[in-house]
Amino acid sequence: MNRRSFITLLGGAAAVWPLAAHAQQPAMPVVGFMSARSPEDSEHLVEAFRRGLREGGFVESQNVAIEFRWARGQYDLLPAIAADLVSRGVSVLTTAGGDPAALAAKRATSTIPIVFGLGGDPVSAGLVQSVNHPGGNATGVTLLTTLMEPKRLGLLRDLVPGVPLVGVLLNPRFPTAPRQLREIEEAARTIDQRIIVANASDDAELEAAFGSLTSARVAALLVTANSYFDVRRDRIVGFAAQQRLPAIYQFREYAVAGGLLSYGVDITDGYRQYGVYTAKILNGAKPADLPVLQPTKFEMVINLRTAKALGVKISDNLLSLADEVIE
Repeated sequence: MNRRSFITLLGGAAAVWPLAAHAQQPAMPVVGFMSARSPEDSEHLVEAFRRGLREGGFVESQNVAIEFRWARGQYDLLPAIAADLVSRGVSVLTTAGGDPAALAAKRATSTIPIVFGLGGDPVSAGLVQSVNHPGGNATGVTLLTTLMEPKRLGLLRDLVPGVPLVGVLLNPRFPTAPRQLREIEEAARTIDQRIIVANASDDAELEAAFGSLTSARVAALLVTANSYFDVRRDRIVGFAAQQRLPAIYQFREYAVAGGLLSYGVDITDGYRQYGVYTAKILNGAKPADLPVLQPTKFEMVINLRTAKALGVKISDNLLSLADEVIE
């Protein structure tokens, strides 16, 4: 073989080697992220999720891909969203926005690992066998937010003692709504507080609920925990401001948006934990072996600007209990 032939052969082999090496690289894992909320009100939460992934060694577009799907508070879209992500063969199915998304994912697959985020009890929902030993293909984080309605009603009474009638905004299509309503009614009887419930699960019903609450002349408002109300947060906070209603909500985001008082968990850290658990599974952990995480800290946020606008005097005791005061 002459020198020119050798160089030609070597050059041709070098051109083939990178292609062969590329073909042998494993495919990038894909996370299916499905939420009952909307992308517009979840930007900071998605960033927290990405932060959790990074803590586990995964960076979007570098060594993991994420397929995002949003139901925008329309729970009936979630089964199709889950089925679509399952059909794409995602490596992990991560759900957010409460129980409806988690339940839709669980019904869609018994094999693909699921990391759920929800507000209620995952055992009674049928998602896991137990909190410490989930079994099956699902684990995740429960924020317990739907279980705190009695506490919120008590805080609302502390905020505006002696109100004759409290309005309760409830989404009857939320899976935990019957339990939420039962516990609110029991708490109201205990403290001898009259309540009236207004149901809303879509925009038309929300407007009708606003009308019924106005007609009933409620003096304060409890907005129950569910992702549809999160999606319509600004409208609900705006209604409370227009009607000069002291109101309590589940997450800090409501107080930042102008709501008077919120009590619940740090939802941003919850989404970071979704990312951490998703990364653990991508690294080989089994959902059955990962205990369901539960919050250990709850936060109360008071918006003093809103209190002044409503003419509500916040007691020194309530101020001392607040984790954050917006001035």
